[in-house]
Amino acid sequence: MLTKTAITGAVMQMVSHGVMTALFFAVIGMIYERTHTRQVDEMGGLLKVTPFISTVLFIVGLCSLGLPGLSGFVAEMTIFVGSWQNTDAFHRIATIIACMSIVVTAVYILRAIGKVAMGPLKEGYEGITDATWNERMAAIILVAGILAIGLAPFWLNNLVSPAAEIIMQKISTVK
Repeated sequence: MLTKTAITGAVMQMVSHGVMTALFFAVIGMIYERTHTRQVDEMGGLLKVTPFISTVLFIVGLCSLGLPGLSGFVAEMTIFVGSWQNTDAFHRIATIIACMSIVVTAVYILRAIGKVAMGPLKEGYEGITDATWNERMAAIILVAGILAIGLAPFWLNNLVSPAAEIIMQKISTVK
């Protein structure tokens, strides 16, 4: 959207997405290691036997859909605010459409997490174990990153803003 705020938000989204995706892959790997399936329909009720893994799955899912207080919200909101700074109809409509996509993301993320973690425990999963100490430590570090960006985003914003300003200066000289 070529505003300093939108570029700052885009970089923040890249950082947030990197942390969030690392955690998503880690949690999905933990679940696969225990269930030996990637089919959501074959899972269910895992919260009963893997409370730590399921809780982290909820946290990273909520981060992905942009829940306030988590890094996904800060990054997306910064992009949307930066996009809204363009006053022409094209940019405003594009921003509104992008904001509406949050609903689609929320639906598929919450449905998938709900099917995996909630409901009755599927047969054959009674004996699976929760996260080991090293899995917990890795997940906690990544959750801390998500919370650090989501609850106190100014440190990352202060790191990114000078580079966004340089990008905007370069763009304005090209026009």
